[in-house]
Amino acid sequence: MRTIIWYISFALTLLGTIPKLFKVKRLKKQGKLVECEAYIHQVTSKWALGAVKRAGARVEVYGAENLPGEKAAVFISNHQGNFDIPILISSINKPKGFIAKVETQKIPIVRTWMHHIHCVFMDRSTLRGSAGAIIEGINTLKNGYSLVIFPEGTRSKGDAIGEFKAASFKLATKAKAPIVPITIDGSYKIMEGNNNHIKPAKVKLYIHEPIETKNLSKEQLEELPQQVYHIIQSKLPASSDL
Repeated sequence: MRTIIWYISFALTLLGTIPKLFKVKRLKKQGKLVECEAYIHQVTSKWALGAVKRAGARVEVYGAENLPGEKAAVFISNHQGNFDIPILISSINKPKGFIAKVETQKIPIVRTWMHHIHCVFMDRSTLRGSAGAIIEGINTLKNGYSLVIFPEGTRSKGDAIGEFKAASFKLATKAKAPIVPITIDGSYKIMEGNNNHIKPAKVKLYIHEPIETKNLSKEQLEELPQQVYHIIQSKLPASSDL
């Protein structure tokens, strides 16, 4: 029953954001870009928090003091389940977009908000599509907008972490943006661990200290994926090798 109610509320609350899209459009037309960005962050964070709470999830956040202020950053996180995105939107108090699958553009209203938070859509079916998304992401960061990427490329649906795709790190290194490793522990228990039925669960989210990527040596750049992998892994109950 909780699952059915959640999906109904998801649709209804999403429809409820439509009037807010008109305000976003008005603010942009008036050139009030700073106010507009703050409003978008407020609306999307509140909506995502509602989605998480209605699922019965209790999220504990550790390391909020490690958020890098106004500077654009790349948040690199493990990916346990579908609730990772609303958890990150609502739990990290900093405007940010996502490197997202191109298929998400098929979802009405959601795709509009994703464009407003500066998401980058990646078509993983072609090398050109993936490379183009990385280039777009680098430009997004250089323009001052933070991004989240899941370097595993898919949900683990458990405690273990999959292999990190090294190309994901070019987002940060080419834009010379700091990397903020994120560990999500327990989000799969909300849905994936219950045959896709939504159930209450406790989730821990760890925001680790930023890693500066400018002025890194060639050796440090080569070691970066493994370094971030082990930082993220350090807060998980399960372990696996890169």
